[in-house]
Amino acid sequence: MSEPPRPGAAAGPASGRPGGAGGPGGVSPGGPSSRRAGAAGGSGGREPPGSFRIGVLGSGTVGAAFVELLESRADAIAAEVGARPQVSGVLTRSRGDFGDILERSDLIVEAIGGTDPALRHVLAALRAGRHVVSANKQLLSRHGDELFDAAAGSDVQLRFEAAVAGVVPVIRVISETLAGAHIERVNGIVNGTTNFILTAMERTGASYEDALAEAQSLGYAEADPTEDVSGLDAAAKMAILARLAFGAPVHVEDVPCEGIENVTAEDIAYARELGLSLKLIGSAERTGGGLAVSVYPAFLYAGHPLAAVHGSFNAVTIESPAITEITLSGPGAGGSQTASALLGDVISAMIPPPFAPPPAVATRLVTDTESAFYLHVEVGDHPGVLAQVAELLGLQGVSIKSVVQKGMGADARLAMVMHPVLESKFRAAVALISRLEFVRSEPRVIRVIEGVFE
Repeated sequence: MSEPPRPGAAAGPASGRPGGAGGPGGVSPGGPSSRRAGAAGGSGGREPPGSFRIGVLGSGTVGAAFVELLESRADAIAAEVGARPQVSGVLTRSRGDFGDILERSDLIVEAIGGTDPALRHVLAALRAGRHVVSANKQLLSRHGDELFDAAAGSDVQLRFEAAVAGVVPVIRVISETLAGAHIERVNGIVNGTTNFILTAMERTGASYEDALAEAQSLGYAEADPTEDVSGLDAAAKMAILARLAFGAPVHVEDVPCEGIENVTAEDIAYARELGLSLKLIGSAERTGGGLAVSVYPAFLYAGHPLAAVHGSFNAVTIESPAITEITLSGPGAGGSQTASALLGDVISAMIPPPFAPPPAVATRLVTDTESAFYLHVEVGDHPGVLAQVAELLGLQGVSIKSVVQKGMGADARLAMVMHPVLESKFRAAVALISRLEFVRSEPRVIRVIEGVFE
């Protein structure tokens, strides 16, 4: 039985490019669309050729961050795609008229949240031939198919990268990069609040209540965190991913979910002794001739790619026979991160075929960079081995962060991690060390990435 067609992140022209110019909402570089009558703000003046008008619904954290980011990047976007984006109007509870903003826009960014009035406005925009970009997981998880049909009927694009994992491009990868792959399983940490709480419990031994309070004080959790900690937020996101990855009509109410409210510090302590870590996992997979989609806390062994995802980061693993497994990870929440994902979708909707990149700009390539390093040296039985190695490192300005010595006599080994240093200096020190008479083989060097992202 063949799978139903995937809606993808775009329901636009079948041109193979992310923003066809032939549809009602398309715009070609160098000329405004026939709908454009006035400049942003309703001044009545004509807009410069090549402008692309964007109406923004909502002016909360995400909406305001999007407008700020768009204004700061408008010139760079114009140089890249040949049309300059500008805000044609912002709709809030107290100001703006949706009909007026719609008339003066080529694309609508929906940042209201919820389903009312978001559903009415998005459907109206799509049916009027405007592209729509949204970060609204509840809207997509409850009314996705209706919205996909409306976009396809008007030959415009509906994009929603920011609705699932913030700036992590999982929607684009599933619906475009892996459009030809037979996906078997999608697992993810798709809620930054719960991942921050579980990470804090693991690292400090804190109770669930104390970790939640810390998350709230730092802005990672809402005053009412129910939607996050109960798993409902993750369930909505997994419904969207399942719809895209498997072509099945999955809605948020179809996804059973279990939250982290009952996790204890004792659970975390036992897991640590066993080499396990606890995460809130969203899962969607083919099984038994059907599809299983759910959200639940789960222990992971250290070798699992999601086990190393800490703090407020999100990550999604995608499994397919064609690719084995890939993992995408990054910040999953925050106004600037969500705004960045929204802007990426806006740019995709702006690009009409054919597209050629702007001329290359000469840039100096840097090859000698600073990094921490791991150094493994096999040494013979000789007094003062470590002191001599440390001396040669010090001559090049390399300092040792940690060292472990294994073995005895002629079968001794030194394993060291260095503080960050220019690679040229470290390589010079290694060359000197390799010439010592008691060094039995060529030293082994591996880079160490020390960055911690919370």
